[in-house]
Amino acid sequence: GAPGAKGEAEADEPALLAFPAREEIATGCGVIVCPGGGYGGLAMDHEGHQVAAWLNERGISAWILRYRLGSKGYHHPIQKGDVLRAIRYVRHGASSAGVDPNRIGIWGFSAGGHLASTAATHFDAGDRDASDPIDRVSSRPDFAILCYPVITMKEPFTHQGSRRNLLGADRYDDAALVKLLSNEDQVSEQTPPTFLFHTTEDQGVPVENSLAFYSALRQK
Repeated sequence: GAPGAKGEAEADEPALLAFPAREEIATGCGVIVCPGGGYGGLAMDHEGHQVAAWLNERGISAWILRYRLGSKGYHHPIQKGDVLRAIRYVRHGASSAGVDPNRIGIWGFSAGGHLASTAATHFDAGDRDASDPIDRVSSRPDFAILCYPVITMKEPFTHQGSRRNLLGADRYDDAALVKLLSNEDQVSEQTPPTFLFHTTEDQGVPVENSLAFYSALRQK
């Protein structure tokens, strides 16, 4: 079972759905896709399968991450563990999948964008002494793509549902946790190159989320 699993149902088991690029057009690049859904659901079609197909058409291998959700009783740090494990898993098996281990990106939408930005700011180099060889591998993505991402947990621009599902009702106002997971505050010189896209008309996730992350990237 997965670390922290509360049962053995599908909702208790994170998964990676693999969509390898056709060998004749493969570029050697791989992308892990994080669908959105406010940490309460997963938009697996338009922010998952359609994105994987788009990547495959361009010779890029894709993996859709089915991470665990607050609506199923899972809160931070479970989601962070799921996404970092996904990056390690893909990188560990990259050569057998025809992917360059140094060309593995993360692409997230909305709350999945928060999870992708978490991967881009909360990664680690791996544990060289781990008994599991996958845990020895770096979880740092080589690039990030953030589409109308939730970035901040702070008022007034946070997405309330994402914050509630990620932190849990009992930790919703935990100031230290809010700061830790406001990823505009976690950008460093090691954060990978990031491509952001968002619109000012977005009524769900204010564009200020992307602007804050962009500004932090510029500063670092």
